[in-house]
Amino acid sequence: MEGEEQTSIWNKETVPKVMKIVSTRLPQRDLISLLLVSPGLHRTLLSSPSLWLAIDLREMNNAGDRLIATVSLPRYQHVKQISLEFARDIDDGHLEILKNKCLDSLQGLESLNLNGCQKISDKGIEAITSCCHKLKVFSIYWNVRATDIGVKHLVKNCKRIIDLNLSGCKNLSERSLQLVADHYQELESLNLTRCVKMTDSGLEQILIRCSFLRSLNLYALSSFTEETYKKISVLSHLRFLDLCGAQNLSDEGLSCIAKCKNLVSLNLTWCIRVTDVGVIAIAEGCTSLEFLRCQAY
Repeated sequence: MEGEEQTSIWNKETVPKVMKIVSTRLPQRDLISLLLVSPGLHRTLLSSPSLWLAIDLREMNNAGDRLIATVSLPRYQHVKQISLEFARDIDDGHLEILKNKCLDSLQGLESLNLNGCQKISDKGIEAITSCCHKLKVFSIYWNVRATDIGVKHLVKNCKRIIDLNLSGCKNLSERSLQLVADHYQELESLNLTRCVKMTDSGLEQILIRCSFLRSLNLYALSSFTEETYKKISVLSHLRFLDLCGAQNLSDEGLSCIAKCKNLVSLNLTWCIRVTDVGVIAIAEGCTSLEFLRCQAY
């Protein structure tokens, strides 16, 4: 009897207390899986606010309709994160419906991941960003329909962005970089991987005005000149830098980048003009460096 009583106390008191702590640290998908473990856990987790702060529809089919149905539920009225990474069946129309029917539920949204959502265009970006004025993290990797107009809507509607991923958005030009530089001086992370229309003048505006950058990804961008690479040295807070494929970068430019004393990670793969001289300059200047990649396959 005593053992049964202790087990009962454990299930009714200890487990709920533990799960309330654990639930704040687990991904949403793991929390949803735990709902099926036992009725007790189900009751405990349903009352956990953290369960309803994120919507994860990554790689799911019928994502547009699922998103509308989910955001419409009262329990998601304070949602802070939405991930639609590589989700299928979502387009501008779904985002327009969200704007018209679920505006209040999106007022506190802080992170939006639209990576790989190929059917979303500038129109969809305008619709969703008009609902999310507190947005801090915006990612739209591999979207060839997004243009400078979409970025214009973003900077107009979302003033608090500190993490911006435009990787693979091949139709963005230096105009987008100018808009980002003008509106996001507090920016901490910027990913421009394969944004092939970017030029020196756009990147230079970023380097001059976004002085708090901690992460800068310029992967597979070979059009920037040595003089522009030298100006990366002004980013005193920079910790992550990806220059893979920077064919115009030489030892001289790399020696300037070595002034970024806080660098922790640096990718120099396919920087074909860099020699031991430049790498030694990095080793001597960036004493906090933990990761350095220099392969040329």
